[in-house]
Amino acid sequence: MHDYKLLMDTAKEASKKSYSPFSRFAVGASVLAKSGMIYSGCNVENSSFGMTICAERCAIFKAVSEGEREILAVAIYSPNADDCNPCGACRQVMYEFQDEENGVEIITENMGNLIVRKLDEYLPYGFKI
Repeated sequence: MHDYKLLMDTAKEASKKSYSPFSRFAVGASVLAKSGMIYSGCNVENSSFGMTICAERCAIFKAVSEGEREILAVAIYSPNADDCNPCGACRQVMYEFQDEENGVEIITENMGNLIVRKLDEYLPYGFKI
């Protein structure tokens, strides 16, 4: 079992760096890579909305840019909502970089309690070449 409290705490800290002037919906995420390293990210909005990036993809892309190719878990946090879940685009990116043996666990928080779900619950038929 991994330290998901640490992963969530890292996501909470990342949410403080959110740049979300349009939605006012701050999100932070942290990724546990197979190597054991943790990478964090926040949502970054842009006035050209298509250029906006979610916290989950920000954190995953940081991990990939450092050479990681498999992720074990992703913690997602927003001070604006309990049980903050990933969008479809983020689910597909997680699918692409999931641990080949075990998949990805997604950690959210509801009223202070951690919730752990498998990516397959969110995206049962992801696309991968």
